[in-house]
Amino acid sequence: MSGFDDGEEEYRGMVTVLLSEGSSEDFEVQAHLAGHFSPLTGDYRWKGRLSAEPGITRAYERGARTVIVRTPDGHEGVGTLDTPNLWGGHPVNGSGTPPFAVPRIDLDD
Repeated sequence: MSGFDDGEEEYRGMVTVLLSEGSSEDFEVQAHLAGHFSPLTGDYRWKGRLSAEPGITRAYERGARTVIVRTPDGHEGVGTLDTPNLWGGHPVNGSGTPPFAVPRIDLDD
């Protein structure tokens, strides 16, 4: 499983991290992302780790917190960067549309 939680969907692979909508500054990094539907809040929560990238750390140090994370197949989600970890990578988390495919569930009436 993901290593995050048994009930979560996950994605491992390359992502593009954009520092803001329409920004020309983007970074290609490895990511491990996972998420789940939260019945308490009624939304989808996702979190993960981005591999070390000096450009992302410089942006974080300049105050960047909100990023767009996009997978090669076009899924994207808006997330929040956190403090770099011991290996120089950044934790990232978000709610709403995740940057990876999730199963579609149709509710019956």
